[in-house]
Amino acid sequence: MFREKFKDGIISARDFNREDIEYLLEKGHEMINIKNSKILEGKILATLFFEPSTRTRLSFESAMHRLGGDVIGFQSGDVSSIKKGESLADTIRTVENYCDCIVIRHSREGSAKMAARFSSIPIINAGSGSKEHPTQALLDLLTIKEEIGTLDGINIGIMGDLKYGRTVHSLAILLSNFNVSLYFISPEELKMRNRYKDYLYQHRRIKFKEITNYRKILDILDVLYMTRIQKERFADLEEYERIKDVYVFTKKDLNQTKDNFKLLHPLPRINEISTDIDKSEKTIYFEQTYYGLKMRQAILAELLKD
Repeated sequence: MFREKFKDGIISARDFNREDIEYLLEKGHEMINIKNSKILEGKILATLFFEPSTRTRLSFESAMHRLGGDVIGFQSGDVSSIKKGESLADTIRTVENYCDCIVIRHSREGSAKMAARFSSIPIINAGSGSKEHPTQALLDLLTIKEEIGTLDGINIGIMGDLKYGRTVHSLAILLSNFNVSLYFISPEELKMRNRYKDYLYQHRRIKFKEITNYRKILDILDVLYMTRIQKERFADLEEYERIKDVYVFTKKDLNQTKDNFKLLHPLPRINEISTDIDKSEKTIYFEQTYYGLKMRQAILAELLKD
């Protein structure tokens, strides 16, 4: 049923209900005990990355190899025919002849959705402008479930660049399928966009609060999901310079948290988390990258296995 529902691929977090998420979480958990497999032998994944990536691209490629498949693709639009003026639609219609699934990251909002319209094989959205990044949110949920044990009845803070941060948009949408209390923490200039807040309110009736000072709620949070201020999304660099250091999480902050508190971050980190807390049991952003591999193994297996 999952493969039939997502036959066009993984495009938006809005396409998922709780049953879909729990199914993938179970499959991701199973992948923890599977290092290598041959279930995708003979399958080919194309990774089309028009924007820079470390974790997303490498984890998808590693996941495909660990499942016995092969990978083709590129790391920059500068080395594709887009540089010559080819449309994204024509690129997709060409590449689909060489592979069984396409993972795409692009600076344009809606690019993955558009790619799916022109493709006869599954498209996986690996970041679409500042709009969404659904597989990152899925791996974030797997991380929380594995490390805390539940996605219900917990307090989750999402902090940093909530305006341009595509990871937090998808994360908030997926979390709305669970019984959580959300706290959106940001400077006024980087508040969560109304279209996501409206969705949460109108479609999910989920509880959320907007605040600017995270220290006021540190003692009640079970999870804090931090993000960097995204310089590349700012048209005005003076505005970026003014607010880039608004949140820096330190050891003093960590000491104010609950015993079972967990700090997550999609990475890359700039300076918003002090490096002297990296080895704490409460900081799990590097464990998060491992769960990313496992979730992407699960996604590829479910979309492509015979």
